[in-house]
Amino acid sequence: MPALAELIAVPPLAVSAVATPPHEAVADWLVVPVFDEEFPPVTASLDDKLGGALTRLRESGDLGTGPAETLVLPDVPALAASRLLVVGLGDPARLTRGRLAKAVRTATRIVSAKNDKADVDRVAFVMPATDGGPRAPAEIAETIAAEVAIARVGQGLYQRESKRVAFGTLELLVATADDLSEHVTAGVALGESVNLARGLVNAPADDVYPASYAEVCEAVAADVGLACTVLDERELEAERMGSMLAVARGSDRPPRLVKFEHRGGGDGPTLALVGKGVTFDSGGLSLKPSDGMKDMKCDMGGSAAVVGAMAAIARRKLPVNVVGYIGLVENMVSGNSYKLGDVLQTRQGTTVEVLNTDAEGRLVLADVLDYAVTTGCDAIVDLATLTGACMVALGEDVSGLFANDDDWSSRVQTAADAAGELVWPMPMHDHFAKLLDSDVADCKNVGPRWGGAVTAAKFLEKFVGDTPWVHLDIAGPAFAASSKPHREGGATGALVRTLVELASGYGE
Repeated sequence: MPALAELIAVPPLAVSAVATPPHEAVADWLVVPVFDEEFPPVTASLDDKLGGALTRLRESGDLGTGPAETLVLPDVPALAASRLLVVGLGDPARLTRGRLAKAVRTATRIVSAKNDKADVDRVAFVMPATDGGPRAPAEIAETIAAEVAIARVGQGLYQRESKRVAFGTLELLVATADDLSEHVTAGVALGESVNLARGLVNAPADDVYPASYAEVCEAVAADVGLACTVLDERELEAERMGSMLAVARGSDRPPRLVKFEHRGGGDGPTLALVGKGVTFDSGGLSLKPSDGMKDMKCDMGGSAAVVGAMAAIARRKLPVNVVGYIGLVENMVSGNSYKLGDVLQTRQGTTVEVLNTDAEGRLVLADVLDYAVTTGCDAIVDLATLTGACMVALGEDVSGLFANDDDWSSRVQTAADAAGELVWPMPMHDHFAKLLDSDVADCKNVGPRWGGAVTAAKFLEKFVGDTPWVHLDIAGPAFAASSKPHREGGATGALVRTLVELASGYGE
């Protein structure tokens, strides 16, 4: 069995932007995006080469132009490419990064599907003609490069024969020879970082545990140019991280805390990204049933998002200061497990009465958040697959946003919107904090059944002081229960794009 770092490694993707007419592009697949309006000149010219086939297909209703609708033409003798795929983008006035990304991923999943009759190594993608603004060529090129890099990679890390072909070359066919190299490079860096997060989450807990995960973090940091510090259990004890250490007690595998540093902003402010890294969550003594436990390798999705984002920030050499923290534990059952009724002392000094050992992620984050605050930052975003309650409220595709500062909340929301990821603000009224009052300690680790996502966030709020803070509950989006045309079941790399977008504008 290969080592974890080797297991999650992805073959590189070479991307270039070239002013080649679509009908002359030599490729295994030619992908042509279309809007629900008259064909622009580049598509009209291609249609002419095809004898008006695209026009006839559109008139007959066989050529769908709605968002992410597709049509495959496997035999196109008029083209240099072997096969043609048309993908719809819908109304050009409503094109967003999210809509474009979904269409690109849908198309890429079709062209990268394993086919014993034909190899795929080279794909050409026509750049859609747009009117600038948020649909400027630079952003479109970056988005296409990122989403192709993501969607060409499948989830079958342990399959002897992959069901997907991670083709090596992508050509963006542009109308003019504008230099988009910087943007496609940035896009590939983002895509590779999303795939890093996906690989970490998809790998099982027997391969991804605190020590092995920390080793991958060190390797990633060395590769992309991040400073990286790993605290082992003795150093965590010296830091008085009693809450995090209690969660780790039931496992034979000791905990780790990883700190990444990207110092590209000089004397500017520092953004902290904090991720929950429970590499497997049995629920502890509050044991989960089998159905609730089978996907709990994904309970480190928040930490994986931080690792992916920090890698992309470093690869892009963003002129900002960003520090990433991930707390890594297993929540297991043994004679040494922490117990219901235990009172834990956090690094901050707050005492916590444990009423549910399956509410462990907040106990880990409590110490890591306090560590981030006291080691120095000007704003915080934490990410965690924290509560099923958030999924009940928002479904599987939307992350809950909880904040102690309206301006910071708005900035994170704006970044998510720009990145094409779905985030929704949730209430943080004071009375929710009262639901955590304890008779024997400063607070309890759980409140009543109702409002569970909010009481979890109010618990975390106790450990950030006055620092502007946003908590993103990604329990739904981090791990897809089933496949759809635009993505496979399994890890999604949720919120990596948002964090990179947020960091790109931080300090301005």
